[in-house]
Amino acid sequence: MRHQKIMSMIGGLALVAGALLGAGQPAAAADAPADPPPAEFTSDWHDPVTAAPPVSRPATPSCEVTLAAAQFRDFTPYKGSYAPPGRCGTRWSKVVLRLDGAVKGRQYDRLGYVTVGGVEIFRTSTPQPSPEGITWSVEKDVTRYRDTLSRPQPVEMLIGNVVNETYTGVLDVRVTLTFYTAQGRVKPAADTPDRVMPLGSASLTTPRNTERILAEVYATGSGGGCEEYWYLTVPDAAPYSCEATDGPYREVRISVDGRLAGIAAPFPTVWTGGWSNPFLWYVTPGPRAFDIQPIVYDLTPFAALLNDGRAHRIEVSVLGVPAGQAGWSTPTNVLLWQDERSAVVTGALDRHEAGAPRNSSVYTAGTAGSEHRVDTEAGHRLSVTGHLNTSHGRVDTTVTRTLAHTSVHRWGEGENPDALTARWSDDETVTAGRTTTRTHRTYTMDGETTVGAGGRLRTVLALGDHADTVVVRGGERVSFSRLDDRYDGDATYTTGVPRDQRHAVGTTTERYRLHGSGGCYDRTLRTAQGALTEDRLRC
Repeated sequence: MRHQKIMSMIGGLALVAGALLGAGQPAAAADAPADPPPAEFTSDWHDPVTAAPPVSRPATPSCEVTLAAAQFRDFTPYKGSYAPPGRCGTRWSKVVLRLDGAVKGRQYDRLGYVTVGGVEIFRTSTPQPSPEGITWSVEKDVTRYRDTLSRPQPVEMLIGNVVNETYTGVLDVRVTLTFYTAQGRVKPAADTPDRVMPLGSASLTTPRNTERILAEVYATGSGGGCEEYWYLTVPDAAPYSCEATDGPYREVRISVDGRLAGIAAPFPTVWTGGWSNPFLWYVTPGPRAFDIQPIVYDLTPFAALLNDGRAHRIEVSVLGVPAGQAGWSTPTNVLLWQDERSAVVTGALDRHEAGAPRNSSVYTAGTAGSEHRVDTEAGHRLSVTGHLNTSHGRVDTTVTRTLAHTSVHRWGEGENPDALTARWSDDETVTAGRTTTRTHRTYTMDGETTVGAGGRLRTVLALGDHADTVVVRGGERVSFSRLDDRYDGDATYTTGVPRDQRHAVGTTTERYRLHGSGGCYDRTLRTAQGALTEDRLRC
């Protein structure tokens, strides 16, 4: 089985939909349908839906603005203009972006983005349509881009697409922003920056009174080549369709003036044609497929260096990509908080400890009756400390991040079967003054694709997105949250035949659980042959 031929290839540019979802007010969940699901997939199925919570909305007056409306047939971007709504003032308690889309016919999964004033505020991928057509929607809390949205800006949106006699699906989308007014003397939330600057080039000059810096990177491996399936790549010595010199370990890095400033594990997104089997994703996409969240780095320890009024090099790279090979998109925004009582905030970078990355990817050749195998163990650690002399005193900030990756990749003759069991962890601790935030992220993937008698291709796959966060101030816990988003799918169809002869069957389950000091959300979706068989809320 050659992945270039069987696995769905995402065409176009990597795009945007990093959504910061609150626990929110859950939408009304439907009871299980009274009618049983069909015996196999038909020419129509339920519109795509995810178990993730909707964005919570305040009970205040609101205004809606259309940001973009376009039909994407090729790689021509939509270009328009934006102006903030006059009726809702300039102080907003929340801003919610919503994409509504429709497509029918035949089409691959595609990637797209939305930028406002050069700032990428949304990145997403698309579902694959039924012949009779589907509609879908995505929401994102974009309040953190208040600075960008406070003044008129140019808008650009693109979902790169190909429409011809075979791939007929035109992507018809509309993107809106809804602004909720702030009532009374409401200050912006602490996580809303004063400035948002797109990293259009590697050069950045920050305001000299900056006291906190975050960088967000919308990192996606995509474009139809092997980096779309980077987690399946193997060392050059192994006989497999996707090779990479050092195997599957990837690490998204950010540097300041050539010095490593942040490391992170990329999320192993599976797009809606992934693992050779679009029938897994027609109704329930994999975690984050419609909601491509940015990697966030705390660069505050470097703020004193950046506050000198000069331009500095901020660069993003992906460790592990073979030299000269494309396939990753890393659009970056820099978020800045300023000390309004200081003209210049001084300080220093006090400590920088970057261990050497470890990466062992060992190939074991298969023999008669046994499978080929690659065992990978990798990881990295970075710890940085800096201090700032602010108007409210000296503030020391330490950022420590520890990455680990283990995987076992097995495949047989002709890459049939083809199986992967993988785990990524990304542990981060940020201490700023008396406040410490600890986040433990774990991503999991366990699946196998086989082709049996009669060309029947079956994929069984489990995906997990987990995160535990706790905030401690002065030795007392002030907040915590726990996220557990799990997807399980099993789908089979006949390859090499027209669409109406595939006789596809498949079941999926997604359970999204989020609980903590902010409340509880627990939703389960189940599907069979494209029908939604269960939509259940537990809290």
